[in-house]
Amino acid sequence: MYRRDFLKGVSALSVGVGALTFLKSMPALAARNDTLVVVTGTTINSLDIHRSGTNRPSYQVAVNCYDRLLTFGHKQLEDGSLSYDYDNLQPELAESWEVSEDGRTLTFKIRDNARFWDGKPVTAHDVKWSFDRAVTLGGFPTAQMAAGSLEEPEQFEAVDDKTFRIRLPHSSKLTLPDLTTPVAIVINSEVAKVHATDQDPWATEYLHRNPAGSGAFKVERWDSGQQLVYSRNDDWACGPVPKIQRVIIREIPSQSTRRALIERGDVHFSQSIPAKDARELEAAGKVKVVSTPIENCLHVLCTNLNFEPFQDKKVRQAIAYAVPYEAIFNNAAYGRGVPMWGGDSTKPESTAWPQPFPYSQDMEKAKALMAESGHADGFSVPLSFDLGQADWAEPTALLIQEALGKIGIKVSLNKVPGANWRTVALVEKSLPLHLENFGGWLNTPDYYFYWAYVKGNLFNSSNYDNKEIAGLVDETLYMAQDDPKYAPNIRRMIEIAIDDVPRIPLYQPSLNVAMQQNTGGYEYWYHRQLDVRPLTLKQD
Repeated sequence: MYRRDFLKGVSALSVGVGALTFLKSMPALAARNDTLVVVTGTTINSLDIHRSGTNRPSYQVAVNCYDRLLTFGHKQLEDGSLSYDYDNLQPELAESWEVSEDGRTLTFKIRDNARFWDGKPVTAHDVKWSFDRAVTLGGFPTAQMAAGSLEEPEQFEAVDDKTFRIRLPHSSKLTLPDLTTPVAIVINSEVAKVHATDQDPWATEYLHRNPAGSGAFKVERWDSGQQLVYSRNDDWACGPVPKIQRVIIREIPSQSTRRALIERGDVHFSQSIPAKDARELEAAGKVKVVSTPIENCLHVLCTNLNFEPFQDKKVRQAIAYAVPYEAIFNNAAYGRGVPMWGGDSTKPESTAWPQPFPYSQDMEKAKALMAESGHADGFSVPLSFDLGQADWAEPTALLIQEALGKIGIKVSLNKVPGANWRTVALVEKSLPLHLENFGGWLNTPDYYFYWAYVKGNLFNSSNYDNKEIAGLVDETLYMAQDDPKYAPNIRRMIEIAIDDVPRIPLYQPSLNVAMQQNTGGYEYWYHRQLDVRPLTLKQD
């Protein structure tokens, strides 16, 4: 295998022992253009996106090893980098599709030449089995399918081997985009059924370690906690066959080690790097850095309305005026991303999302609001953040701690291990004041509000409950964007969110990546995972 010395040696770096010695002795990347080496600080814990407990870093396997019915085209951004294009749906496994006049019946024609890795043709029966599985297993995959009104196996029909049909309870602008997500994969159902049992009818234990797809790459090797190796599927039918033959994903927890590797030219690509490193690497000019604002995503300070002080709107507004936005943007985001403070009006004229809220740091306003609130004497509260996002969250928390102290709110810091964050923040919703990051995959404002502002939904970690917003979301979520009621509904949602401010937007973050100068083809995607299919290498 290519560079076995690299694979063995880099494992020592993850514990930080002998890292500098190793780096000094490590040769530059071999002069070849068929193998790409990627470093990441996150751990892939499963090869099956539908399996309970599969984490976000694992979603890349679904992106690269499986096909979906549809995908998006791409566009060039102002900085010259490439991004997926939400307004440009393209075929992947489905060579064509039709939507009925009432928008409730979708019919897809499967490519005749699409085959799974074992040579079996991809059929509509595989699509149905895969979709049945996604809506049945529960958890995040089922919720994501439901976002596109895909909720029951009875909605899916294999009309014949190459014709697949979906029937919807109502037309929805979200259904077709939802079919591009990593969740909507198509699995080789015959392989899966062979490994299914009465206790595991969907073969989750088998597919956890053994993907069965038709995608552009196969998993050649997976060493949990260390590396994942992809090898190219030369018979891929759903797009141009990748230029890269093999991709090695190395998991290295130490960001300083990852940075050293990319700076020395010992790896090709470093995914999701901290903003500070992005700024410094860009300034040094040795490697290419791409920073793309993450669509439909915000870094926010959340007040949990299950806790008495935050039930008082004046307290929430006081905090919003006390936050040192500019200092956070400069010292946590290092100027990367989009500011979300200092908006023009409490009554927005635009439906753009995200958009700046009309708060800026104004300590006099903050103190006056606290004096008018039911907590004029202040209170004590822990401010929690995810240690897995400490690169931006810790400096942000320290700045907020200092600022809130000046208006009588005594803040202690609560550092939550990343493995526990989802449970305590999103499932139990038990953190009084906390920093959170949520970005909706489907790029509409109502989709963000559904998840983050409607009571009971996963990402509403503020336990916010506003019946008007819930009604507006319910009316708007499936509404066409050219409906005359759509824009007024969106503006009203944003207006309420500005006034009630249960979530205080700090800034829209960027996804930062670094790559060698000879690496090309990188495209930003809403799911934030690395799509290795279009990547290229050229010899110097």
